[in-house]
Amino acid sequence: MKIRAIAVLCLGVLMMAGPGVSASAEPAGHITGVGGIFFKAKDPKALAAWYRDVLGMPLEVWGGAKLRYDAPNHPPALIWNAFPATTNYFAPSTSEFMINYAVDDMDAFLARLGTKGVAILKRADDANGRFAWVLDPEGNKIELWEPKRTTPP
Repeated sequence: MKIRAIAVLCLGVLMMAGPGVSASAEPAGHITGVGGIFFKAKDPKALAAWYRDVLGMPLEVWGGAKLRYDAPNHPPALIWNAFPATTNYFAPSTSEFMINYAVDDMDAFLARLGTKGVAILKRADDANGRFAWVLDPEGNKIELWEPKRTTPP
């Protein structure tokens, strides 16, 4: 819980800072963002179908998804954070990764998951927004996040 709070606080600082220019000019050749998330699956086609049919992931003809940063109500930054190897934060998953997906309406999203038979592991609200956790069919834990709105919807 402590690590999530730190990660989300970092996101909050980034969101408040907004786009800007660094104090000193940086030379070319640096990371600008995450270009993709890639992982192994026992049955890639079946797992992709579950993400499409259950989570609503917009799959492309090539089998993956293109998620846009400029979608309405999407956070303006992506958080990258390495957790200690001993963390229990990903439990009950035994995977070495966990993906956090931003959602626009947690209640509507979880209601849709309920109709698909997906068990909600836990829900939590804090100063950074609303969170919920589920497992995909291969046992990977997924964190869902509805960011705290800065203006009324």
